[in-house]
Amino acid sequence: GMNHETLLAVFRQHNEDYEKQVGKLKSLRSYWKYCVVYKHLAEFVEKRYKVSDIALKELTPAFITDFELFLRVEKNHCNNTVWSYMMPFRKIIYMAVNNGLLQRDPFFAYSITKEETKRGFLTKEEITLLINGTFKKKSYELIRDLFIFCIFTGLSWTDMANLTEANLQTSFDGHLWLNTNRQKTGVETNIRLLDVAKHIIEKYDGMDKGDKLLPVPCYDNCKNSIKVIAKKCGIEKNVTWHMSRHTYATTVCLSNDVPIETLSKMLGHRSIRTTQIYAKITAEKVSRDMEKLAQRIEQMESFICQAI
Repeated sequence: GMNHETLLAVFRQHNEDYEKQVGKLKSLRSYWKYCVVYKHLAEFVEKRYKVSDIALKELTPAFITDFELFLRVEKNHCNNTVWSYMMPFRKIIYMAVNNGLLQRDPFFAYSITKEETKRGFLTKEEITLLINGTFKKKSYELIRDLFIFCIFTGLSWTDMANLTEANLQTSFDGHLWLNTNRQKTGVETNIRLLDVAKHIIEKYDGMDKGDKLLPVPCYDNCKNSIKVIAKKCGIEKNVTWHMSRHTYATTVCLSNDVPIETLSKMLGHRSIRTTQIYAKITAEKVSRDMEKLAQRIEQMESFICQAI
């Protein structure tokens, strides 16, 4: 009956119900996350308690902090990954409490916070270095071009790789726009095609075998090559593919006064809070702007300072 409910059984039931809603109310990605958390919990219960499952009512605050430690130490996950796994677990316990399967909430005193991550990006100077690079390998030129394409559209690698002719549409303003759904969140995004991105599409027109807009090599190839390419071009940073999206946000948009609400829409963020992470980066820009201002009003200031 009700009082014999076990943790993994309840989790499995939740995941089965959840799977039925994928594509309707829930995203495939969050379903996968629940599956991963389930797998970790099953392994943890097996290893620590030498049992195949554990009664819900035996869940203690100690079990929870133990599981967190397991994720950190044995699974070697960083803080934000641990956070992203503890949240689904917490949600399921919360549901169990709500459904009367649990009297006390073992998560009651538990807390974990997500750390702000630094978003690395390339500066105008570094983009110039990339563009001026010449490569013996034809594939390097292509990958460099695709990276630049992402810098000028803000698309993730996956969303770029999935582009087809159908995503290109002329808008009411007479300009070409990319209309896509983000693979990660399913949020619809519309991005105006800037000239650089348009040029790259034209350069590789007809080179893909299928109906894809660009001839994109596999992800591992792109990810590894861009590091080599950046080094060859004299860029000191450890360049990841995702930096192209961060560069679009920071160097291309925010540094050129695109309002944060507009950027948020183009990045396909669900909430503006996610976009604000990029605004912090531009503290450098604010500092540079103020430096320029100080220089421009230097004479006026010295005149005032002498006068008063």
